[in-house]
Amino acid sequence: MDFNLLYELLGRTSMASVVPVLLAILLLVLMLKGVRIVPQSEQHVVERFGRLRAVLSPGINFIIPFLDRIAHKVSILERQLPIAKQDAITSDNVLVQVDTSVFYRILEPEKTVYRIRDVDGAIATTVAGIVRAEIGRMELDEVQSNRSTLIDTIKGNVEESVDDWGIEVTRAEILDVNLDQATRDAMLQQLNAERERRAAVTRAEGQRRSVELNADGELYAAEQAAKGRRVQADAEAYATGVVAASLKENGIEAAQYQVALKQVEAIRDVGRGEGRQTVLLPSSAIEAFGQAFEMLKGKP
Repeated sequence: MDFNLLYELLGRTSMASVVPVLLAILLLVLMLKGVRIVPQSEQHVVERFGRLRAVLSPGINFIIPFLDRIAHKVSILERQLPIAKQDAITSDNVLVQVDTSVFYRILEPEKTVYRIRDVDGAIATTVAGIVRAEIGRMELDEVQSNRSTLIDTIKGNVEESVDDWGIEVTRAEILDVNLDQATRDAMLQQLNAERERRAAVTRAEGQRRSVELNADGELYAAEQAAKGRRVQADAEAYATGVVAASLKENGIEAAQYQVALKQVEAIRDVGRGEGRQTVLLPSSAIEAFGQAFEMLKGKP
């Protein structure tokens, strides 16, 4: 028996059965290498021979195995920079320490990975410069009262600076504005002085109002008294007018009648007083009294 021929037949048979297996394995490897599933929160940057080939979006993607490779896996979730403390000097020469925080997300990963090395550090440095520049244009009171305007300005300037990096700044916050102790003490003194001034103004306003009310009350009382006197004067003038008219019509008799009436009233008042049991009158008075009664009887 020719063993060489047998060995040759056996070798051919084994190679013929192994080749399909090897092809199946190679096909499986190519499929695994060529299919890429990207998570929803990421984008993958593909390179071919060291150069940018494509950016894979979330979902199923296909690449050419052994030629293309995933060079960068970039998260597109919103990120927050650590809270940074920035020293700045206002236009009125007050040193302040500003706590800032910035939120951003990556929109174009190819720009982020190829144009900037440390994204967080670059944004933090940009924010620090912008904060110092903007606060340097404002006084301390403006920094405290116009914080929302300052935040909008910082956000807009940061967006312009990082636009080439494929980044969107979603929010910028100024968390706190801190002052040194000497400035705090000076501001506290100023605040106390302002409160005292307002209290003094309030007291002065109260006193002025009290004086005005008293003056109004006195004026009202004077007006009422004047009205009373005017009414009394009108009444007396009316009575005088009546007497004058009576004198004009009746002449001397009307005058004598008025005199007699007054005498009767005077005697009546004397009789009502103390010691009214006995009234001594001179004869002339009794005679005048009788004349008065006679005149009174003659009048209706």
